[in-house]
Amino acid sequence: MAQTLRPNTAGSLFATDGKPHPLQDTLLAVTLVLGVTALITSFFHSLHLLSSWAGLVGILTGAYGQWVSETTRERFGLILGLGAAGVGFFLGMAHGGLFGGVW
Repeated sequence: MAQTLRPNTAGSLFATDGKPHPLQDTLLAVTLVLGVTALITSFFHSLHLLSSWAGLVGILTGAYGQWVSETTRERFGLILGLGAAGVGFFLGMAHGGLFGGVW
């Protein structure tokens, strides 16, 4: 009955190794929020500033999160956030860019 002594990490949302990862969890949450924000606002032409900046910051945050991530679950969530941030960033750039077409 050795399996009863092992911790059950299958139900954990963020860490699969049983250790806390506060920096990685924060980066994951920020990347997901920025990615979803960039993706949703990219559907509206007048919100291109918000979309492009949220996408750019989401890409940078997600890239750093990938660099310091320790578990597969963190990397999976970061990839989802990075994809949403990238799509939102590029659509925001297509609609007017980071500076609203001033430059």
